[in-house]
Amino acid sequence: MNEQNTALVAIEPDFTERLARIRIMLKAQLGDDIYSSWFHSMEIDRADDQAVQVSVPVKFLRNWIAGHYSDELLGCCRKEFPGIDRVDVVVRQPAPVRSQASSAAAIAAAANSGTSSDQRLPASHGTNAGIRQPLPMGVRSSVNGFDGSPLDAKCTFETFIVGASNRLAHAAAVQAAETVLAAERGFNPLFIHAAVGLGKSHLLHAIAWEVKRRFPNANVLYLTAERFRFQFVEAIKTQDASAFKDKFRTIDLLLIDDLEFMQGEKTEQEFEHIINALLDGGRQVVVASSRPPAQIERLNDRMRSRLQRGLVTELAQLDSDLRHKILERRVQEKRASDPLFEINRDILGFLAERLTENGRELEGAVNRLFATWQLMRTPVSMESAEAITRDLIQGIEPRRIKIEDILRIVSRHYAVSRADILSQRRHRSVVWPRQIGMYLAKQLTSRSLPEIGRRFGDRDHTTVLHAIRKVDKELEGNTKLRDELEDLKKQLKF
Repeated sequence: MNEQNTALVAIEPDFTERLARIRIMLKAQLGDDIYSSWFHSMEIDRADDQAVQVSVPVKFLRNWIAGHYSDELLGCCRKEFPGIDRVDVVVRQPAPVRSQASSAAAIAAAANSGTSSDQRLPASHGTNAGIRQPLPMGVRSSVNGFDGSPLDAKCTFETFIVGASNRLAHAAAVQAAETVLAAERGFNPLFIHAAVGLGKSHLLHAIAWEVKRRFPNANVLYLTAERFRFQFVEAIKTQDASAFKDKFRTIDLLLIDDLEFMQGEKTEQEFEHIINALLDGGRQVVVASSRPPAQIERLNDRMRSRLQRGLVTELAQLDSDLRHKILERRVQEKRASDPLFEINRDILGFLAERLTENGRELEGAVNRLFATWQLMRTPVSMESAEAITRDLIQGIEPRRIKIEDILRIVSRHYAVSRADILSQRRHRSVVWPRQIGMYLAKQLTSRSLPEIGRRFGDRDHTTVLHAIRKVDKELEGNTKLRDELEDLKKQLKF
């Protein structure tokens, strides 16, 4: 192979079109949230017959993409560059300061205006249709030189779709944004929890954008737990931990996402100190997690109590009406960039009926139909909808709950050891948790009564049957017990 073939070549004229198609594939495969957070600023620099080199503006993005999405990126790039065996992700050289400043100023002016997110960042047309333009890092959330996690300009209160399952959390988020600099705040801290894809990150982004719009001089910092840990570890490596803590002193609003991923004893201790200092100083704190504070095992009792002191609110599962609204909004967004794209109500009804887990699945289905429409220009039919979403539908399987999970959750909830539950002790403090465990095992697993009995200390199936009947009887008119069991089921499904 000669030198011309092996060397990386300069950007070709068709790289722009290839990048557009790769972006469409990444969006369809990973969803808008992941694409917007990690890939929206990616560019193709060079390519040869063995590798493609892509670049991103900062080291953190490069490390995250390489560590979490290298396989997906390689798969999409291979469809445009057949035969390559790797994708190199590098940090590109910054543009001239003058152009960066003017670009940041333009976006900042749009972010602080009263226009909607779609007006701030209009979608492109043609090959790049539907691909959002990159948002400069400095406008996302930066305080005292502390770079926060990316803020998605599309995630505003205007684009959040409100329904019965999320109305309280939405109202609390709006109030937090409106009163962030007030002498008395409605809820502080505000803790939002929900399963994946129900909108908790959207609400955090919306709060940040609304505060930026209302109070341009407010110091707003949005961080994922992973980003917080990364910054703290870097500070320790450079022996700059005290400066890391100092950067939080002037923050008016701190938003922490994915708290359940806060890992490392020192990181957790530093996080606790910072949260306490901000709350004691009257600064607004908003936290999001897949679980409420009581169910995050890593939190100590002090931190758990502090986070529960404000308002803890849940984004519940999407009902049928809200799923329809989400699908209609996603189609409307696609039509803004391609007016010929449409999905009839029968197909929307089919998707709303079959895709019941979260908004990302609904968005992913529309993305796939839109990508097919853009690339193939074939009308969206029921058959094409079924074919494109088949893997999504087949992938919707409830988490398989094991009896070991039930023993662990019941033991923790009732403060009884696993050994006691499996023992022959007959004290009520042990018998009742044991009966609850057997009841849940029958409801949530496919195990037979004899199998459940064996797993609960080699008991006879009649003992299991008695436990089930006992709990059923206690449930009659006992709303407190019913709520308690629902809470245990939720814990088991995470």
